[in-house]
Amino acid sequence: MKFSVSSSELLKNLQVAGGAINPNPVLPILEDFLFTLENDKLTIAATNLETSIITKMDVSVDKAGEIAVPAKILLDTLKGLPEQPITFSVNEENNGIELTSAYGKYKLAGDSPSDFPEIPLESDVEKLDISSEAITNAITNTLFAASNDELRLAMTGIYVQMDFNKIIFVSTDAHKLVKYTSTGVTSELTSSFIIPKKGMTLLKNAISGDDEVSMSFNKTNAFFMIGDIRVVCRLVDAKYPDYNAVIPVDNPHTLTLGRTDFQNSLKRIAIYSNKTTNQVILNINEGTLTISAQDLDFSNEATEQLSCTYTGEPMTIGFNAKFLIEMLGVLTCPEIKLELSTPNRAGILLPSEQKENENLLMLVMPVMMSN
Repeated sequence: MKFSVSSSELLKNLQVAGGAINPNPVLPILEDFLFTLENDKLTIAATNLETSIITKMDVSVDKAGEIAVPAKILLDTLKGLPEQPITFSVNEENNGIELTSAYGKYKLAGDSPSDFPEIPLESDVEKLDISSEAITNAITNTLFAASNDELRLAMTGIYVQMDFNKIIFVSTDAHKLVKYTSTGVTSELTSSFIIPKKGMTLLKNAISGDDEVSMSFNKTNAFFMIGDIRVVCRLVDAKYPDYNAVIPVDNPHTLTLGRTDFQNSLKRIAIYSNKTTNQVILNINEGTLTISAQDLDFSNEATEQLSCTYTGEPMTIGFNAKFLIEMLGVLTCPEIKLELSTPNRAGILLPSEQKENENLLMLVMPVMMSN
């Protein structure tokens, strides 16, 4: 097996695929890239058994073949080289690899390609095209709210639900919930599945530019094609909770205010909150919002006032400042709305104006106030 390629082009493709390599994999072979060379194309694959990334690139082929290449030593070598053509040749009898650059030769030991795990192929799949912008926005807005609790397996992923002309992405950790709906799709599908958080992160990193993302799925895997990059995610085998049941429908009290001012105020007040609950109290009246926190153990307390627009009865409600700050940090709108019903029911955080073809709803559970 032998080919020549630009060092920087190869590095760029390796860095995309390398996202799927875990730092401490369960099997040594998972520290490798699988190189497959045929028809002037080099296919680079990497996997952690849950998510696989495959990229293709044009190279100048002398002899086709296949080899598993240790990722770290190859990446470190290419990072240390300025842009130049390099030649990559493999001794198929002992899997020895030789790299030749303008500076010299580098020899490393490869592994047998037969040891590399098989990457799932598309079979019995349903397909859907979605814009890269919609899927990037969906991941950005939902990823932070997914749970890290392995005992609640379903919640460790992002729930994807297709419903004809819309696709919904949901994440929750039981304290906060995000529902992102994109209506810019046309499909005949009504289906749903759960994608692990890591897979969604890698997918987001693989998307660049305005490529359409072609998505397909079956009972066990979801497949994403973005140009020459393919991302394969093993689905979470669990039933997602009925998220609609926790979203309060009737929220007659609406608070509207500047997102950045609210976020900055919460950051300052949170310094004085109890470190276990991170509780801040919102005292809401027409025209003013008073934000306060206290930590009785250390006699710390703080209060700030912001001007706001509010319709509804005056209300006092407690929230975890950390969750609110996180949500406000993900939003990009200048103004937000907080819809409330009663002090013991979830608050709904919304952008004051939704973008075209999308609807974003964030829910945060209150922290019960002690008397």
